[in-house]
Amino acid sequence: MADNATRIIELLKPTVEALGLELLGAEYLPNPGSALLRLYIDRPGSEGDAVGPGVTIEDCEAVSREVSAQLDVEDPITSHYTLEVSSPGIDRPLFSAAQFARFNGETAKVVLKLPQNGRRRLTGRIVSVDDERITFDIDGQPFEVVADNIEKARLVPDWVALGLAPAKDEASGRDARPGKSGAKKRSDGPAA
Repeated sequence: MADNATRIIELLKPTVEALGLELLGAEYLPNPGSALLRLYIDRPGSEGDAVGPGVTIEDCEAVSREVSAQLDVEDPITSHYTLEVSSPGIDRPLFSAAQFARFNGETAKVVLKLPQNGRRRLTGRIVSVDDERITFDIDGQPFEVVADNIEKARLVPDWVALGLAPAKDEASGRDARPGKSGAKKRSDGPAA
């Protein structure tokens, strides 16, 4: 994470917590002429469960209002910028080792700052988090990464478990839904 984003998180975290929310992290994307500051907020303890209340539009608006006022006073970004406040979403970004630990057993897509074992990008199941070391299972092999070497990371949604993608038959790899053979339909002529 960039130093500017780290400073901004430290500055804004108490303000977000005072609203009963958690500041998960921030992305600061400087561009010529205008930068983007994106804050990710969540309700403490929700961890993406469908049971508890998630982040609402009203939560995002309240954080945006309070944070905008604080940023105007503190002025940590000297150039013109756009502020976005967002829930973590289904493909939740992960910003710290503690956040990886919360989602132990889930699959994450990771981009490393510096290549490790010839890899800069990886997708694997989070196996364990020990202090600042995160171990992934990649194709049955353990792959350990130090949290400081992670540039960005996101959870990979299990679309099948969410009911948003068809289950695959393990033997054939085809769609396992009843009545679906996975075979393409034959067309006898041009489409109308």
